[in-house]
Amino acid sequence: MAVSSFFSRLKTGLSRSAAKITGGITRVFTKRKLDDEALEELEEQLIAADLGPAVAARIIKGFRSTRFGKEVTDEEVRETLGAEIAEVLAPVAKPLELDRAHKPYVILMVGVNGAGKTTTIGKLASVYREQGLTPMLAAGDTFRAAAVEQLQVWGSRAGCEVVTAPANTDPASLAHDALSRAQKTSADVLLIDTAGRLHNKTALMEELRKIIRVIRKLDPSAPHATLLTLDATTGQNAVTQVGIFKEMVNLNGLIVTKLDGSARGGIVVALAEKYGLPIHAVGTGEQIADLRAFDAAEFARALVGE
Repeated sequence: MAVSSFFSRLKTGLSRSAAKITGGITRVFTKRKLDDEALEELEEQLIAADLGPAVAARIIKGFRSTRFGKEVTDEEVRETLGAEIAEVLAPVAKPLELDRAHKPYVILMVGVNGAGKTTTIGKLASVYREQGLTPMLAAGDTFRAAAVEQLQVWGSRAGCEVVTAPANTDPASLAHDALSRAQKTSADVLLIDTAGRLHNKTALMEELRKIIRVIRKLDPSAPHATLLTLDATTGQNAVTQVGIFKEMVNLNGLIVTKLDGSARGGIVVALAEKYGLPIHAVGTGEQIADLRAFDAAEFARALVGE
């Protein structure tokens, strides 16, 4: 998929989020002076659009220092807002780069059930195949038959091996066997799926930590990346999820999914400001090509409807 085509898809996917932001701006500004009342209304609109209070305050501070008391149009506000959002996002827009010194490069995928984690693994596998690499998938959510079957479907689409085990097998044992097989077959990348049962946080935390302990018996440096998949439609709940998973594991980066159906795309900005974790990619649909490296300027433009 061409970059321009993906931007068009991103813009379409974020249209509801953009309408939420720009609709508020239009209501506040119609050739109106940027006074205290207008700035307060704008701040409320930005918070309501899931950018979060910290980002909203930062943006308002910028407006106050550069445009206060001046007559502005909604278009001028939107352009300035896009530039401010891009500035917040720029430091976290980092592609996931594989260190080829590690073979296989082990990626541990975490996230709550339903966030699009398994689908994202399949899409990443497809990307690596296109790059000429040999990926392998490990169906580590062994307690959910549907998750295993879904990963097998995606593995078939991506043309790569999926390591599975009987239902209710210890996920750490499955991960160990998958890494052993990946080493023996010279796979370039091993993507390990995991459970996401936050209703039992303590058990999940121990499960993830056990997986890490066990695979380190085969490769003391693994996992080489631990990535959290987040569903954009959950809004502020995504911020909470990052905090919870950071307690469990050492997160290296984020992948944000389901932007095609969300009116809450502003949450990406809030995540960038609060945690500063790399946002490696965003997903805009169910197709295998609907996952792209995160581009700060592109995202900001789409979010304000430019």
